[in-house]
Amino acid sequence: MLMADNQLVKGASVWIPDPDAVWVSAQLLQDYTCDDKHVLLQLNGGEEARYPVVAHSDLPPLANPDISEGESDLTALSFLHEPAILHNLRVRFLDYNSIYTYCGIVLVAINPYDQLPIYGEEVIDAYSGQDMADMEPHIFSVAEDAYRTMMREEKNQSIIISGESGSGKTVSAKFTMRYFAVVGGAAQQTSVEDKVLASNPIMEAIGNAKTTRNDNSSRFGKYIQIGFSRKGAIIGANMSTYLLEKSRVVFQAPAERNYHIFYQLCASRQLPEMRSLKLATPEHFRYTNQGGDVHIPCTDDVTEMERTRNAFSILGVLPEQQMELFRILAAVLHLGNVNIQASGRSSERSDIDAEDISLAIFSKLLGVEAAVMGHWLCHRRLILGGETVVKPISGQQAIEARDALAKHIYEQMFKWTVHRLNAALRSHSGRARSFIGVLDIYGFETFERNSFEQFCINYANEKLQQQFNRHVFHLEQEEYEHEELTWSRIEFSDNQECILLIEGQLGLLDLLDEECRMPKGSDDSWVQKLYDKHLTGRGHPHFRKPRMSNSAFIILHFADMVQYEGGGFLDKNRDTIFEELVNVLKASQSELVAELFQQQENKPSVANGSVRSGRRAHREHKLTVGFQFRQSLQLLMDMLNSTTPHYVRCIKPNDLKEPFMFDPKRTVQQLRACGVLETIRISAAGFPSRWTYEEFFFRYHVLLRQSQCSGEVQLVCRQALPQLIPDPDQFVFGKTKVFFRAGQVALLERLRAERLRMAAVVLQSWVRGWLARIHYTRTIWATITIQRYCRGALARRLALTLRYTKAALVIQKTYRMLVARNMFHLIRQATITIQAFIRGTLTRRKHRLLVAERAASLLQARVRGWLARRAFTRFRAAVVFAQCCVRRRAAKRELMKLKTEARSVERYRELTKGMEVKLMQLQMKADQVARENASLRESLRTEREAAANELCALRATIQKLEEHQKHFTARPVSIMSEEEEQERSRAEEKAVQELLQLTQQVEALQREKASLTTERDHLSACLLQQEQAQEALVQQAVSHATAAVRVELDEERRKHQGLLREFTRLEQRYDNLREMSQLTQGIKGHRRTDSTQSLDPLSPSPQSLTPLTLSPFTSAFPSPEEVRRVSVTSPIPETRVWSLETSMDQLMDMMDVTKEAAVKLNQEDLAHAYDAVRVANKILESQLQSQRSQWEQEVAMLKCQLSQTSIGLSAHQQVPPFWALQEAREQECVRPRKELKELRNTVPIRRFLTQVFPSTFLAESSSSFSQQKATSTTGLLECKKRDENKLIKNLITDIRTDIAVSLSPGLPASVVFLCVRQADCRGDQTSAYSLCRAAVTAMKTALKKHTNDVSMTAMWLKNICLFHDLLSQHAPKQTNDPEEVQPLHFDLSDSIRTLSDLRIQAYQQLIAITETRLQNFLATALLEGEDVPGLTTVGSRKRAGSAPRAAKADAPTVASVLRELGVLHAAMSHQALHPALMQQAFHQLTHFISASALNSLLLRKDVCCCSRGILIRLNVSQLEEWLRSRGLQTEGAAASMEPLIQAVQLLQVGKRTEEDAAALLQTCTALSSQQIVRILSNYTPHGDFDEKVSLNFIRTVQGLLKGGEHTQYRQLLLDIKWEFPVTFPDATPPVVRADMLVIPDSLKIAFLRRV
Repeated sequence: MLMADNQLVKGASVWIPDPDAVWVSAQLLQDYTCDDKHVLLQLNGGEEARYPVVAHSDLPPLANPDISEGESDLTALSFLHEPAILHNLRVRFLDYNSIYTYCGIVLVAINPYDQLPIYGEEVIDAYSGQDMADMEPHIFSVAEDAYRTMMREEKNQSIIISGESGSGKTVSAKFTMRYFAVVGGAAQQTSVEDKVLASNPIMEAIGNAKTTRNDNSSRFGKYIQIGFSRKGAIIGANMSTYLLEKSRVVFQAPAERNYHIFYQLCASRQLPEMRSLKLATPEHFRYTNQGGDVHIPCTDDVTEMERTRNAFSILGVLPEQQMELFRILAAVLHLGNVNIQASGRSSERSDIDAEDISLAIFSKLLGVEAAVMGHWLCHRRLILGGETVVKPISGQQAIEARDALAKHIYEQMFKWTVHRLNAALRSHSGRARSFIGVLDIYGFETFERNSFEQFCINYANEKLQQQFNRHVFHLEQEEYEHEELTWSRIEFSDNQECILLIEGQLGLLDLLDEECRMPKGSDDSWVQKLYDKHLTGRGHPHFRKPRMSNSAFIILHFADMVQYEGGGFLDKNRDTIFEELVNVLKASQSELVAELFQQQENKPSVANGSVRSGRRAHREHKLTVGFQFRQSLQLLMDMLNSTTPHYVRCIKPNDLKEPFMFDPKRTVQQLRACGVLETIRISAAGFPSRWTYEEFFFRYHVLLRQSQCSGEVQLVCRQALPQLIPDPDQFVFGKTKVFFRAGQVALLERLRAERLRMAAVVLQSWVRGWLARIHYTRTIWATITIQRYCRGALARRLALTLRYTKAALVIQKTYRMLVARNMFHLIRQATITIQAFIRGTLTRRKHRLLVAERAASLLQARVRGWLARRAFTRFRAAVVFAQCCVRRRAAKRELMKLKTEARSVERYRELTKGMEVKLMQLQMKADQVARENASLRESLRTEREAAANELCALRATIQKLEEHQKHFTARPVSIMSEEEEQERSRAEEKAVQELLQLTQQVEALQREKASLTTERDHLSACLLQQEQAQEALVQQAVSHATAAVRVELDEERRKHQGLLREFTRLEQRYDNLREMSQLTQGIKGHRRTDSTQSLDPLSPSPQSLTPLTLSPFTSAFPSPEEVRRVSVTSPIPETRVWSLETSMDQLMDMMDVTKEAAVKLNQEDLAHAYDAVRVANKILESQLQSQRSQWEQEVAMLKCQLSQTSIGLSAHQQVPPFWALQEAREQECVRPRKELKELRNTVPIRRFLTQVFPSTFLAESSSSFSQQKATSTTGLLECKKRDENKLIKNLITDIRTDIAVSLSPGLPASVVFLCVRQADCRGDQTSAYSLCRAAVTAMKTALKKHTNDVSMTAMWLKNICLFHDLLSQHAPKQTNDPEEVQPLHFDLSDSIRTLSDLRIQAYQQLIAITETRLQNFLATALLEGEDVPGLTTVGSRKRAGSAPRAAKADAPTVASVLRELGVLHAAMSHQALHPALMQQAFHQLTHFISASALNSLLLRKDVCCCSRGILIRLNVSQLEEWLRSRGLQTEGAAASMEPLIQAVQLLQVGKRTEEDAAALLQTCTALSSQQIVRILSNYTPHGDFDEKVSLNFIRTVQGLLKGGEHTQYRQLLLDIKWEFPVTFPDATPPVVRADMLVIPDSLKIAFLRRV
């Protein structure tokens, strides 16, 4: 108490009680002395308060220093008291989102009511194999500690999980079993772990129900023992249950439900198999509608029913037995609806209607007679005086009998289910060496009305609390003895008296059993006996009587005071059921119902109680529920005491089920009830704070003198500590640790802070003096400088004034001269201008007169010429007219004369001579004359039109000249007046101005033109730039679409490879299960399969390469296991002949072909059918080829259209969506895909016909090939038929490791390929095909044989890849070019596909081997490794009670990691694997390394410090340098290492201000928000100048993360099992020839002949 007084100084933080928050923080405003009656405090709100102190025990508890803020172990706190524990839990739960906290050996788990990403397989991998003291608190850490302790000490373990309903006990137990299933079952791949996990849904369905506090509350206690073998594998399990709440079957409180299985059945009532149960909605049944609410939010009962049925199937319960079970459960529901009516005078009788539907359905479902069941529900049998009497019972008694029967049926069903689960979980491979028990039991309960169930639950918790207290005390004692401390016995509260009150002699249970044996015993008489026994006399300290009740009693439990109502204790303890009803059920026609009630004859009790009958029951039938519960509880305690216990206390933070809501009242109540505070009190009574000497010296060496800091650390601590803490009772020295009492660490922290403060004051004084001197020197220098600058400025100002004055005079003189000179020039210019205008006017006037005279002369000349021409024309026309008249007259005379002569005949004849010739000549001449006349007429018309036009022009000209002449002649020529001259000058000036304006306008237009031209060029450039941007957008869209398709392709490839890995795992699991089944069946001797048998081409193997496993006709052929069994077990190997009829029948069944239509189908017809199919295949293939070429052309056209459209787009047009073009392409591809699908559908038929008629197919092939000459190819190897098995055996299956590694890369594959090609060249396709299949099968077998050898796996990876490439290169083609390689003549698609999958398996096996080797020491090597000289890397303090870790001489370092990577690189380089494949392999490994290291960093506080960050960054740099030196530092590898690098940078950067937070987010772009917050929360200062990250800074970072790119939801830990899809490069294989191969003699294949 003196120590507390010394620390109650001004500024100290304390805790004071609060009615709402339980405890609130306050700060002392003045020092406290022993004489003070109050303490002056300042609350968080700023108000002051006086806290009364009557005695020293009333002093407020001190708060812990800031270094203990958010401590992961409550026992490591300096002050161990209730407010400190509550505050630490609140900070971890709300600020750090950490739901787990250690409290010594107890793990406190707070239910978050939210799904947290902390239970994945990556978290299990992170905790597997790690020390509990190194990792953050987690349920997996407790499970790992139990598992490691069991394996190390070979001692059984127990994990005790307790807490209130709704606190998360069931979930914690489920995750614990899941951890054991993964850790203990992953390597063996057995089904035991699946069965262990499958038991959870079943037990939740039949044992869990919704309550007001929990939607999935366990209404029973269970203890599961998981058995492990010597190697740590799960080999079996066993489950024990305790105190099933049977009353819930017939009664539910408001807002509660019955057991989940009833609602699951009602929800699945529409299923075909469930219709026979005659179920309805839950509201229809009395046993499910009492609570009111029959639905649970976010829960689908149909889905849960499916999970339950799947779990039954995993555990081996047949569907028929499941339906029997469901019929029993449905019968219970119908039994509740049986209507029992009271009859008689005083209702002393009861009866059931014979037409009662519910009773009929109940009887039908259980296979009993309805009338008999109805009779015995309303009657009972009594034996009086040797006579049997059947007595009716009242209606209330009948209802109670009905409910008792329902509870009894459900209890028997529950026991049968548990028994069946245990039978399924029982070990079949021997007895378990050790086990780990998981106890999921109800916590302390107190309600408004507490009855027999709460009494038993609290009694069990009293026993568990006693065992817990003693175990904690025992551990404290062991710790003190291990450190060789002199210690005194620690007093702790032992609840033995309360336990004796319940189970002791004449205790509550004894008196209850005694009262049950009394004929007229009642609840009131039992309670009265309790009063008489435990209240009279001295009275029992833990028993009290309520003031207002005589039928209740109070027990003072360790957690709280509970009042129990005595009503119903006797009935529940007796648990009575009439024997007649049980006998009716025993006679049931249902096997399961009869089995349920026949089993109780061999048990000591029936229904945990007695069977009431008229006869005197046997003694074993009188065992009560309380007695059996006490026995089972004692067995449980004995089991727990024989194991090493681990404790998990589940806390319910609030009653509203809100996520991350902390109610301090409810939390404190549960902390008091679950024993956490008792653990703290026991720890506080001794020495709770424990520091190793190194940790103490590293933290508090600042308190030592300089002379004390040298020497051995332990000796220095022993010498210095008494000077720091004068009271020797407050600390003690152990072998490896220093032990402190509560509060001493806080005292040392205060002394350390004071020493650092004093040192800071001295440093500040020196720094402030130095700063003052610097300030004074700078001030003097600044004063002198300012004076110098001021004087210079004044001098410069005077000089500038003088310059300005002189310049003004010069400017004035020059200005005046310029004004006078300008005036002179202006006058002279005006004079010259006037003279010029006058002279110009006179000259223009004279010029106008001369022009007018010349125009008049010209007009006169033209007119005179025109008149002369007109007179001549008229005269000529008259002369022509006269000539025409004369000539006409002469012509008429000649005509008359000719007419007269024509009348004479002779003349006519004379004239007609030669008339015909002349007529033709005349006709020709007339035509010529006519043409000439036409041309003359046309020329005449043209001349006339020209003359007319010229005449009109002349007339117009003459008219204008005449008007002009009249104008000049009418105006006298005189000198213009002065006014006219002025007007003329003004007009000319105006014209000049207009001309100037026009000139300016022209210039403006030219400028505008230039600007428009510039704008046009700019718009052209913008348009070109926009077109380029559009092209970039189109290219970007295309690139995005390509990237999306590539990502989708990679995802599909990864899924395929994952399925391939899963197939390999299931195949191995199948082999293991087959071996296990052979062991369980008691097979004597060792059956070994002939190594040559699997290589026989005629007998398919389990790894057969035929596509029959993919075809729909698999059933028509023998399974590989049958062939292997026949060939091995038969004395004489026989080849099983499959009949054609069987194959055809199965083929017709699969193809839906009637047998009547195929009766006449024989082998020849089928051969023709096969030929037709083959021809059709070829036609379809050709059509498909043409369609494909057409599709490619259309795709090219679409690309051209896309490019043209993107170039021709304008500035305001949008880029056409890429997906529209892609959709158009997809539409074009629909038809080829359909045809391809139809073509593929014909492939199984072809394969089936090939297998059914191999002779026909081979004969056809041989006939077709025989037409061609055998290709004479040299450089091959020939293997005879009898030597094929020997070749495969010597070259692949039985080759030694040293020989295989020394071979040249790909030698086995090259040899096999040359043999296959030689067999194909000589026309033996059967031998070639069988040899190829046998080689692939042998490679797969050899790969499985070397699952832990890197060199051999790399060797077979190389051979598989080479064999695959060679077969792909020589695969048959449709067109054979003579210049190309010679193709093989048989189908290689199946072999190539199998080899493609096999090389993926080899690659995955190679990576898995390296990952397995690295996993054991990877995190330790990267996070701890070697210490850097001069860099302090002391880890953080371990959990209290954890032993210091001894330094290992051979501790793994980063060199170990590089050594393992070097082994892989050397193996792959030796086999000459492709560099791209090596880069992919190391990309996968860098992801594994980075993810493993980052996961460990996120879960360990001891490495979250600046010094460790520097060390980790150095180790990562070495790894990067190693990869870079070997050319393996690709972009993928660098991206994989980026999260770890950024996490390390986060440890080294500043973490104080908002600028630091913003810079932190810009740096850590590869980390999620959860990872950043976790690293900041785990940051632990390891130096004097380092400090813990404040909560305000963490909140600032969280606020910035909400709006940034880190807001996407991601898992806290990285998935170390993530697999990047591997892509094998398409490389052309080298030319393989026999003369190029160097075959060593050690292979023993000299029987091969070179060809």
